[in-house]
Amino acid sequence: MTRLPDPSAVHDVPADRRWALGAIPWIDADETAPRTRVIIDNDFMGDPDDLFQLVHHLLSPSVEIPLIVSSHLHVDEPWDPTTEQAVHGVLVVRDILARMGITGADDRVVAGAETAMPDPATPLDTPAARAIIAEALRDDPRPLYYCAGGGLTDLASALLLEPAIADRMTLVWIGGSEHPGIGLVAPGVPPAEYNLTIDVPAARAVFGDTAIPIWQVPRPAYRQAIVTAAELRTRVRPHGSVGAHLHAEIREVGRMLAGFGMNAGETYVMGDQPLVLLTALQTAFEPDPASSDYVTLPAPRIDAEGLYEPRPDGRPIRVYTAVDNRLTFADLESKLAELAAWQADR
Repeated sequence: MTRLPDPSAVHDVPADRRWALGAIPWIDADETAPRTRVIIDNDFMGDPDDLFQLVHHLLSPSVEIPLIVSSHLHVDEPWDPTTEQAVHGVLVVRDILARMGITGADDRVVAGAETAMPDPATPLDTPAARAIIAEALRDDPRPLYYCAGGGLTDLASALLLEPAIADRMTLVWIGGSEHPGIGLVAPGVPPAEYNLTIDVPAARAVFGDTAIPIWQVPRPAYRQAIVTAAELRTRVRPHGSVGAHLHAEIREVGRMLAGFGMNAGETYVMGDQPLVLLTALQTAFEPDPASSDYVTLPAPRIDAEGLYEPRPDGRPIRVYTAVDNRLTFADLESKLAELAAWQADR
């Protein structure tokens, strides 16, 4: 579980080893010009794979991150059973920024709604939804990706409040169950996928009642983003205080599961990492995430239980079937190593 940080904690990052988001001072200036924009939306009080995705995106020079939305989980969620999950997630994000030595970015972090939408037609008019609208309407020629690793409450609300933003960004979403005939169904998984069930009305709205382009990474694809405990010990933990913290958060999940009589084994699914792969790690020419596979399907309807209903006339969406783990995790390790080396070089 992602532990709630102490807001008064002071992380020992020397003043000359702090940096502004987007600056990335350890690489040449001509390598830091972002060519795309990314809004990050995740349930930062949930599974700590979102911390890996957040750190990885923050270390990626090809993307500008104007907004980070902290979203809610399920009601009475074991990760955080309170009614302030989104607010708590803001504290988690700010703690990560402080651990990384990033300054001046706290105002880019906003708490989303604390509850799901009541129905697919009723948005929740929150500061997060308004911030999403403002960024989508900002005059900027670069592509805008909305990277969501949890529920879709805040995006759906923004789209319902201002439908004109739908053609100004692309949703990259970690969520949804297996499409018929596509992907392996793991034994014991529930019919409706976890992230989708955080807010079923929101998912129904986004898939059915908006025109936003969708790149979906459903359950059988994001479950491929798997690493071993040995890899985390040798390729993440050694890389400074940030790497050590990321490793410690995964270890905490193992302890939590042990308390429920469960054995987590020696692997972990970093299911949110494709958000970085598909946006920051695109090809230099004809930019696209060329090393991952997808099929194009008509967007299905989503029923009240969070399950797909065929919709042959649905708009075409990308449904990813395979993700490039080598590229993803080699890049994450290298970027953690660069940050750690720069902060240690004094």
